[in-house]
Amino acid sequence: MLTRQTYSLIHSFPSFHINKGLHSRLQYANWFTPRLPLRQFKPRIMLYNTHQKPASPSTSPSTQPESGTTNPTPKRIFAPTGNSTDPGHATQYSQGFLSISDLSPSPTDQFHTWFQAAIASNVYQPETVTLSTATLPSGKVSARMVFMKELDDRGFVVYSNWDTSRKASDVSSNPHAALTFWWREVERQVRVEGRVERLKDEESQVYYDTRIRGSRIGAWASPQSKVLEGREELERRIQEVEDRFKGEEQIPVPPFWGGLRVVPEVVEFWQGRESRLHDRFRYVKDGEGEGWRIERLSP
Repeated sequence: MLTRQTYSLIHSFPSFHINKGLHSRLQYANWFTPRLPLRQFKPRIMLYNTHQKPASPSTSPSTQPESGTTNPTPKRIFAPTGNSTDPGHATQYSQGFLSISDLSPSPTDQFHTWFQAAIASNVYQPETVTLSTATLPSGKVSARMVFMKELDDRGFVVYSNWDTSRKASDVSSNPHAALTFWWREVERQVRVEGRVERLKDEESQVYYDTRIRGSRIGAWASPQSKVLEGREELERRIQEVEDRFKGEEQIPVPPFWGGLRVVPEVVEFWQGRESRLHDRFRYVKDGEGEGWRIERLSP
């Protein structure tokens, strides 16, 4: 409660100041409403000591959190510069450039050209690709590294379990996928987006027969992505399949396993350049026909 004695006390100390607007209100309350019960007059006063030195901050201004916020979480990794020869700065890409005149009219033809160049440049396993899928209606995305095993004019083919795996669940509700190839040795990237379609068993059998026996047995034995009680459970299932096909070299492809083709609707070719000003070209289906429109994209 503010009393006339408190008001007088405030003005008796020169080291304290009072808000000018509040000073006027106090004057008004004292001079023009002398009978006003002070217990009904409860102004909010703000006092500060002009002679008191401010406390030293515990953190530097750059890390001082704003009022009402918590301290920032310490970063476990910040701005890494792996393999850079310029300390403190990211690696620069300078091996090549890409112009629209370098591109084939067909994205699968262009991919084949780049794939052969990757092999010639000793890119490690250039068939390695990230396959991304999403389930509906949640829209949650999942991704994993797989091998592209086939390319034709219709698209890009990967092989997997299409019964129990996460990607199987995703494409059953959302028959679309994306592929991302990264070839570090030549500083190139290729992105593919499109709908998916299963290969027929007889098509999958052709590739399945190229796998070593252990991989063919494994395709039968492993309920991919299901929880196992231990490695022993997997080894028991493998032995059961080995016993089933004992003495047989020709093993049929499992009905739940096989090829999945990503039929491209969008394909992007990316060539690294200095200062992150990369060359990017995107192929987009030109209407319902077989033609493609090529667009340069900003990096």
